[in-house]
Amino acid sequence: MTVTIDAALLQLVQSLFSDLGGTAARRAIPPYLSLANALDKACPAAKNTTVRVPASVPSMFATAAVEGWLRAVHTFLISAALTQASPVWATISGYYASHYCMRSFAHLLGHFQLFRRKRVVQLESGRPYCSFMQKSGSDREHAFYWRIVKRHAHFTEDPLFTENHDDIDVSDAAHRNRVTYADHLSIFPPFRVLTEEALRQRINFISRIQFAAPPIPDRSRFPDTESVQVVAYHRIVRFRRFVDEALGGSNRFWSVHRTPAWTSGVVSFQLAEQTTLASLDRLR
Repeated sequence: MTVTIDAALLQLVQSLFSDLGGTAARRAIPPYLSLANALDKACPAAKNTTVRVPASVPSMFATAAVEGWLRAVHTFLISAALTQASPVWATISGYYASHYCMRSFAHLLGHFQLFRRKRVVQLESGRPYCSFMQKSGSDREHAFYWRIVKRHAHFTEDPLFTENHDDIDVSDAAHRNRVTYADHLSIFPPFRVLTEEALRQRINFISRIQFAAPPIPDRSRFPDTESVQVVAYHRIVRFRRFVDEALGGSNRFWSVHRTPAWTSGVVSFQLAEQTTLASLDRLR
């Protein structure tokens, strides 16, 4: 599903990356916790307040998004590599590949959770100002970022993005909760790690699965590992294409990071044309 990026969203994303175009890309990702620390320092005592933040903060939303996406790609590789060795960890890591990707999308939309201050932060488009809103009970990590993305006009009609409710069967979070918290899973196949060639074949297989509607994981079909990996891969590719479209190939920082060297020969970031749901049950 392709939706043209509207002018306001385009301006926001381009403004986040604007200071990174002339920076040596491999040195541009800031140190650990840079964004959280900067927002923590800028956080006002008063609740639900908008304040000026350091000029470096907007670009850190971009670098946090890209680093999170790279984390998603790396975690997806772990999931694919553990497909046969451990359905439990293949499923958990596949879920986190999706979660990191959704968090990265939310950062591109200018949102961040500041846990130490119990605030949710929203960056203003084109200006170094952030609103610091009181965190509510519904703003849990694995609901907040997914909800931010799903409720944005650019993504709301796209079934690949969900609000990640954990109280229904067909849900990434509900499936993750079953594999993480349920007792007596009792799934212990012989531990055989995939070879590099087998890993390449697995990812190629995932990239070629066609469907009419995204196969959101179903906890009643646990371990629904294939669905977990399919939607994670599609979200990863969607992020890459979204940033490509927004930046038009002109940003040096993104040009370097969009194809990590450690994915060479393993991940193509390509997708089959989506025409039918026929493959999914047949290929389980």
